Amino acid sequence: MLGCATSVAQEPVSEVPAWFINYQNDVKQRTTTLNIPGYAMLFVQRGQAPILVTEGKTHSGGESVSATTVFRLASVSKTFTGVLMAKLVAQQELNWQTQLVELVDQPKFRSQYTEALQLGHLIGQSSGYMPNAYDNLIEADYPVKRVLNQLADLEPLCSPGDCYTYQNALFGTLEHYFSTQNTSYHRQLQIHLFSPLEMARATAGKGALMASESWARPHIAIARNRWREGSVESNYYRFSPAAGVNASITDMAIWIQAMLGEHPDVVSQAIIDEVSQARVRTVRETYRRGWREHLDDAHYGLGWRVYDFEGYPLIYHGGWVKGYRADVSFSPETGAGYVMLMNAESNLINYTTADFWDIYFSEYSKAIKTASVIEAAEEQQPR
Repeated sequence: MLGCATSVAQEPVSEVPAWFINYQNDVKQRTTTLNIPGYAMLFVQRGQAPILVTEGKTHSGGESVSATTVFRLASVSKTFTGVLMAKLVAQQELNWQTQLVELVDQPKFRSQYTEALQLGHLIGQSSGYMPNAYDNLIEADYPVKRVLNQLADLEPLCSPGDCYTYQNALFGTLEHYFSTQNTSYHRQLQIHLFSPLEMARATAGKGALMASESWARPHIAIARNRWREGSVESNYYRFSPAAGVNASITDMAIWIQAMLGEHPDVVSQAIIDEVSQARVRTVRETYRRGWREHLDDAHYGLGWRVYDFEGYPLIYHGGWVKGYRADVSFSPETGAGYVMLMNAESNLINYTTADFWDIYFSEYSKAIKTASVIEAAEEQQPR
């Protein structure tokens, strides 16, 4: 069903664009063909009410997915971590030059680059360690300390800041840091983001997901267009700053509005600019299926990817853990945002998100050209 343009922050309700209705119907047809169990998505334009769309079931025989159904966000969690750490830096509780060894005293990182490795490199995915180092140990349910001990013995591929090296395990240092401060990652999210933004169903952790009044169960592919309901795994939840946040599509509407500058008292424009600044180039992203026809360049910021989408800056992150996919994105130039959450490991999301922005930017360009023609005609009218 197409959720009516319900207001999350009392924005004026506007008519749903015809192009989005066509897009929504196309997504529904494609997800039906693939038997996707359920999904939720949204489109928001700055200053207007979000358009929320929900389809399918939380699980076989379960309730329908609604605007308040909670999904796992997987690596989209890094967008929250980036903004959270930027807020702590702004409050001078930390700084981007804080050394890794100040965040975690065990294990003893021993590489030649240890002293140069800083918080900004961790959040900006430029630590220098082999990409996705020891994700296999995370997936094998190794505890944080053991995974970090293994990571400590690795020799980085490059000096911190010099190359893009995507990590999950290294984010475990933040779990350790917060525990030494007599708090937790979840508590800090609640204090600095979830509560002030009134993201009522956003949480972190496996227990919080399963305690939600409505939550989408994970589904794993067992054959072409066939899915099996699985269990919620604990592994990546142990590294919550990397992949431990849960939220409903209503919560994500608020999150995107915040990133579009609509909650400056919580997420300032300075923080938005800081986390979405291109820092290290991510060449492989430009070859992604579904995206490669559109991306002219790609970088990583601080917890966010920074794309050049056919000339338009696009701030994006995707998430994927067993049984779930998620995409979140916004255009700072045009003031638009898009999110899709799915309780299945389907690659369809690669195409639906890229297709959305292809259509949106095309419509935006046409609107700008039309406005220019009208303005020119009006200027030629006698006064």
